[in-house]
Amino acid sequence: MNPWGPNPSQKRRDKLFIIAEILEIAREGTLKTQIMYRANLSFTQLNQYLKLLTEIKLLEKVKKNDKSIYLTTEKGMKFLQNYREISQLLMTENKKNGNTKIPPPHLLRKNSY
Repeated sequence: MNPWGPNPSQKRRDKLFIIAEILEIAREGTLKTQIMYRANLSFTQLNQYLKLLTEIKLLEKVKKNDKSIYLTTEKGMKFLQNYREISQLLMTENKKNGNTKIPPPHLLRKNSY
C-alpha cells in the first residue's frame, strides 16, 4: 500500500492520503462541496470523513456568513506535518530501492507556522 496515493495501476487511495488531502484543502477554510469536488469523494464518503475528522478534532466546522465552513485545526496541521515527514522518509527509502513514485508536491510542503 502506497501511503501517498495510488500507483498508476491502482485506483484506490489510502485513507491517510484522503485525510491529508481533506486537511490540505481546508487549511484556510472551505465549503463542504468544495472538499467533496477537490478531494474527488462521493457525498457519503465526504460525510464519513468529515464526521471522523471533526470528532477527533483535526477539522472544525464554523459558521461564516450563514454558511458552514470546514477549517483545519492546529492538531490537523500537526497531522499534515507528520504525514509529510513520514512521506519524505518513505520516498527516500523508495528511491534507494529503485521506486521513483513521489507524493504530490502540495502534501510535501512544510507548514508555515
